[in-house]
Amino acid sequence: MDNRTILVWFRNDLRIHDNEILLRAIERSHQIVPVYCFDPRYFTVTKYGTKKTGVLRAAFLRENVLALQHTLRQLGGDLIIVHGYPEVLLPQIAAQYHVDEVYHHREVAYEETYISGLVEEALWKQQINLRHFIGHTLYHKEDLPFPIKDIPDAFTVFKKKTERESAIRPQLGSPEAISVPEGMDTGGLPDMTALGFGEEEIQQIAHLSFKGGESVALEQMQTFLYDHPAQSDYSSLSPYIAIGALSPNTLYHATKAAENATLDKKRGDQIILRLLWRDYYRFMFKKHGNRFFHIDGLTGDLPDILVNDEASFHQWQTGHTGNPVVDSGIQQLNETGYIPYTHRVLIAAYLIQELKVNWLRGAAWFEEKLLDYCPANNYGSWAHLAGVGSSVKDNKPINIKKLTTQLHPKEAFAFE
Repeated sequence: MDNRTILVWFRNDLRIHDNEILLRAIERSHQIVPVYCFDPRYFTVTKYGTKKTGVLRAAFLRENVLALQHTLRQLGGDLIIVHGYPEVLLPQIAAQYHVDEVYHHREVAYEETYISGLVEEALWKQQINLRHFIGHTLYHKEDLPFPIKDIPDAFTVFKKKTERESAIRPQLGSPEAISVPEGMDTGGLPDMTALGFGEEEIQQIAHLSFKGGESVALEQMQTFLYDHPAQSDYSSLSPYIAIGALSPNTLYHATKAAENATLDKKRGDQIILRLLWRDYYRFMFKKHGNRFFHIDGLTGDLPDILVNDEASFHQWQTGHTGNPVVDSGIQQLNETGYIPYTHRVLIAAYLIQELKVNWLRGAAWFEEKLLDYCPANNYGSWAHLAGVGSSVKDNKPINIKKLTTQLHPKEAFAFE
């Protein structure tokens, strides 16, 4: 063990299990400085008038950060919680505790990578290295059968070649003990008003049914795999995967183990397929960058949209389209931050195909409301529904009536 101090910058990896930055930092130092920073940039308003982080996801985030701090304390460690710009605060913390190096997991979307760049530049002025790790995907980037620039855009080709020529790594363990500087100042958790929410918004937190924390996530995973054999949608786990309280690698290996016990293989395959789509979108973001945030996406073709779509978008986002299936889905999303995957597809397709609203507006609304929001999954899937996604075969309109019949047979008349 080196006589060094390593700062561990937590972002969307709020767990101790299967967490490479935490484990490697412990292995390579005599003490670590764990930090989580509430970055004000993630609590601003977009050009569409939506919030980058809604009140429910902010509350869920706070719960997960507190849960991580509690877990670290049980192992003899702790977590510094600060509110401000990481490129300002992390160098200050690094100087205070004589940090030799900073570890973090690399992100793929523009804003996240831009912030990493600011932090890296600021740390370098102090001659401190920011070391990047890859830990958000099922398949490790270094194990793919192609470099990022040559990853097939077609999802089916990506899936077949990756499954045939790559392997999923074993899970990493969990630390048994953590050492942090004596008397470390742990800062404080910002309250909801400090994050920019008003009293009326804060009252919505009462509708939050998801409890934060990695122990809750792991328990939820076991319940999902063993106690609900008929349930195929894994949306109940996706908020924990998005925030990093549950590792996709852990879910994969748990799914394979459950297949050897009680889990139906078809259901297991569906879980793994969703994880593969998640990988695909992250790698596509790495390959194509900011193009997923443009209305013409990866194809360069402009979707058929209304010139003045504000009124139609407002009806949709408030659940007042007059279509009972769409409206109930939006209302559930707005109230709880959760909606099953197939219902998301339906209400998104309705906005695009029936209302002819700019799909980026809908993606921004999901960004605000969804507990399981992550840039790649959200904007990647919306782009495909709008016909401008990266996988040409998947750029196709949805049969809204057929999907409605599957979900709510008695409500299919709404699409006549």
